[in-house]
Amino acid sequence: MHTIRTILKQKKSNEVWSVSPDDTVLEAIKRMAELGIGAVLVMDGERLEGILSERDYARKIILQGRRSAETRVAEVMSRDVITGTLEMTADQGLALMTEKFFRHLPIIEDGRVIGLVSIGDLVKKIIAEQQAVIRQLERYVTG
Repeated sequence: MHTIRTILKQKKSNEVWSVSPDDTVLEAIKRMAELGIGAVLVMDGERLEGILSERDYARKIILQGRRSAETRVAEVMSRDVITGTLEMTADQGLALMTEKFFRHLPIIEDGRVIGLVSIGDLVKKIIAEQQAVIRQLERYVTG
């Protein structure tokens, strides 16, 4: 079983993208589009304040008829962010995300955000592990 630590080390970029709670939603959405990401952490300095996702934008801006250029990130971000640790396994992270219905898991060490994994990152790792086990079993059976 691979841990989140291993997954973060193997990611192409372990950059933690963030916006300020005082930024406008339009600024945050533009940044997400530029980076090709579906969610961005909301940070006040090094303190995690929340997360803003495409889902938040759709439900709290578009469906409510709000204007993204006039609405601050703090007004619509998800505040009660569930976080993970470097020692969690991919299976544990995926189970948590599935149970709680979210797609991005900030990773915390010593009270600081050090990375972010998506549900896609975890699924890819689990599939790779399962394929390796299948190959080993096939070699054993045919061997």
